[in-house]
Amino acid sequence: MISWADFEQVDIRVGTIVEAHPFPEARRPAYQLLLDFGPELGIKKSSAQLTHHYTPATLLGRQVLAVVNFPPKQIGPFRSEVLVLGAPDAAGHTVLAALADSVPNGSKLH
Repeated sequence: MISWADFEQVDIRVGTIVEAHPFPEARRPAYQLLLDFGPELGIKKSSAQLTHHYTPATLLGRQVLAVVNFPPKQIGPFRSEVLVLGAPDAAGHTVLAALADSVPNGSKLH
């Protein structure tokens, strides 16, 4: 079990995918994403293994949840700044966590 204070340390925000590109240098199939987290956090980059269920075109404009306070991670030539959240399907392919309705970019999950 974790405490409420532990949970509050994880900063999960809503962002909108504004760019999605193939990431051929990644070891496993992935996309390079640019996400808009609103005026407070701005644009952040992420590498995400979403190629089984999504194309770059279907990702554009989609609101997603991401952890924004992990340290950046270098993935080959790309520096991933946030962790986009999802869950594995029965075959282990990531399905994005989704919101029921649109909310302002940068909104904090609580």
